[in-house]
Amino acid sequence: MEKGNQTNVSEFLLLGFSNWPRHQALFLALFLCLYLAGLLGNLLILMAIASDHHLHIPMYFFLANLSLVDLCLSSTAVPKMLLNIQTQTQSTSYPACLVQMYFSIMFTNMDNFLLTVMAYDRYVAICHPLHYSTIMTQSLCACLVAIPWVIATLNPLLHTLMMAHLHFCSNNVIHHFFCDINSLLALSCSDTSLNQLMVLTVVGLLFVVPLGCILASYAHIISAVMKILSVQGKLKAFSTCGSHLTFVILFYGAITKTYMTPISNHSTDKGLVASVIVIVVAPILNPFIYSLRNNELKGALKKVLDHRKIFSQ
Repeated sequence: MEKGNQTNVSEFLLLGFSNWPRHQALFLALFLCLYLAGLLGNLLILMAIASDHHLHIPMYFFLANLSLVDLCLSSTAVPKMLLNIQTQTQSTSYPACLVQMYFSIMFTNMDNFLLTVMAYDRYVAICHPLHYSTIMTQSLCACLVAIPWVIATLNPLLHTLMMAHLHFCSNNVIHHFFCDINSLLALSCSDTSLNQLMVLTVVGLLFVVPLGCILASYAHIISAVMKILSVQGKLKAFSTCGSHLTFVILFYGAITKTYMTPISNHSTDKGLVASVIVIVVAPILNPFIYSLRNNELKGALKKVLDHRKIFSQ
């Protein structure tokens, strides 16, 4: 039963990984290394694409946006988590918690949309190579990025405004390392049925439809690859598609556990693992998956690193 529209809670306690007190130093070192690796990898990709005019084509335009989003996504939660582990403080203010929730949802949405756009780009490149330049025009590429940004900005705004109208009582302990929407809903003493319905339907729609588009794109890609006569060509194409699809399965599996599981079935430990995959692991995997097998991007990265060495001497 709702007790009011204002909150009595001024701050929340993010327990994070405090259930494992003996491993705090290990968690600090591990997540710091992962965070820095993700920042470095994504920054290098952004620098390489920006510095090489040969990479100013749709595929790398989308990859640059993905790197920027991944950089921002990990930064929404990991620095605060590292600070909490280092200082052994767990408090975060109510407004800061809502802001963190907003941006974590926004950048997760953008990751999802960009993976879909990149799958479509590969579909056009492989299945319609002769018409690629006429289909993937600058205006279409701009729309394929701008429209997702609008949706990704408005969707979490809806959840945040609905969350701001809930009433929170004495319980302010979040069994998570960041302000996850399901964890916050579980603490509210208001009726959260509408909020939960919005999470399951809106979030479900925004992830199920793109996932369907990704699978459809790769189904057409695999069908086109099967028509390649060269065995070596098939293996190369399947190797690239396999790494992409592996990441897609990992990402969407974690998303399903993080955002599309009812609160009554929400497991703290499994939720932590799923969120770590989305917010910490995914931003590191993306630059490696989409660049290590790409000779053009590796060449641009080498030029950037060589230039920095010359400049530092």
